Amino acid sequence: MLQPAAHALLMAREDIATLAPTVPVEVLWQQAGAATAGFHALHLAGALDRLYTYARGEMLSDAQKTAARAEAMPHPDLDGAALVAVVDAAVERALAQLRATPADTVFDARKVGRAGLPSTVLGLLSHGAEHSTRHSGQFISTVKLIGAR
Repeated sequence: MLQPAAHALLMAREDIATLAPTVPVEVLWQQAGAATAGFHALHLAGALDRLYTYARGEMLSDAQKTAARAEAMPHPDLDGAALVAVVDAAVERALAQLRATPADTVFDARKVGRAGLPSTVLGLLSHGAEHSTRHSGQFISTVKLIGAR
């Protein structure tokens, strides 16, 4: 049941790992009228962590909230290899969680955010994977857009 989520996470990780090390740091953090390419990699990792935290039935820690706010800031100290490491670590944690999730819990109710929006374990695990593929694609598109300028 969770295999499609695992495959999506593996593809997102591969997309970032293939391109990010080849991208100059200034391109990773250059604004192009929207979010930077670096943001998309950091947000992929951070949002995945946050969604999977909710899937475990936990609330976000102060460190997770601080990290979420920092995602939109430029991080010129992070090059492509560092972004690959961040994404890789987040995906590894997510894959471990997918492997450890008992099948009989996937329809358990979960609350999301301060508002306690309703979801399920399956919904959060699937959304985390889908969201990761979206941002790996936006990472690629942003790099290509800036490279074309």
